[in-house]
Amino acid sequence: MVEGLTTTIQLASLVMAGWCLVSVFRDQPMVVPHLVGMAVLWLLLIGQGVVSTVLLVGGERPPEFVVFVSYLVTVVLVPPACAVWGFMERSRWGPAVIAFACLILPVMMVRLEQLWNPASV
Repeated sequence: MVEGLTTTIQLASLVMAGWCLVSVFRDQPMVVPHLVGMAVLWLLLIGQGVVSTVLLVGGERPPEFVVFVSYLVTVVLVPPACAVWGFMERSRWGPAVIAFACLILPVMMVRLEQLWNPASV
């Protein structure tokens, strides 16, 4: 895994969560710029997924391979699922769904790093 990409994903996710929380507190529904932000975050996560897959195919394997792959798949699927759910909810709770997802992603990225490099924890 690429640590710089992981850090970028974590920071982008936290910025997105903060932006969505501001929308929640201002009682605003989810708008197209929120979707664009989620799309950028999703592209970063897909990039991490591709890099991890290339490393796995190249022979590098974390000790808990199945757990790692399940976390990786979940991390890639969370943003589009929550974006759809948030967009369908036309109240202020739409951005709340996105904020919740964006607060979970950094934690999941830390767990992915722990699974990839268990000795460095």
